[in-house]
Amino acid sequence: MRDWAEVVAIGCALPDVEQGSSYGKPALRFRGKTLAGTTAPDPGSFVLHVAEGEKEMLIETDPATFWETDHYRGWPVVLVRYGTGAGDRIATLLQRAWWDRATVTQRNAWGERP
Repeated sequence: MRDWAEVVAIGCALPDVEQGSSYGKPALRFRGKTLAGTTAPDPGSFVLHVAEGEKEMLIETDPATFWETDHYRGWPVVLVRYGTGAGDRIATLLQRAWWDRATVTQRNAWGERP
């Protein structure tokens, strides 16, 4: 993902995802919850909600893309750098964030878990 506009394009292709805000900054929201947002401390990154325990694996396997600061330690979010070539992986993580917040009906309409 090159920039926030590309994150928005991928995210808004998911059912019922909307552009909104989180802490006064642009974010992708679904069912009242933030999936991703621009609240990262570095303008070259964004915040992505991930499943519990997944953050450590992401940071260990691809530290050029995924990172965190003390502020985000202990929360199920990871900071993601733009332009690293991990676009497909990031898109899958965004789909999983949607899936984790979707209702059973929404999941059944979507298909298999990403």
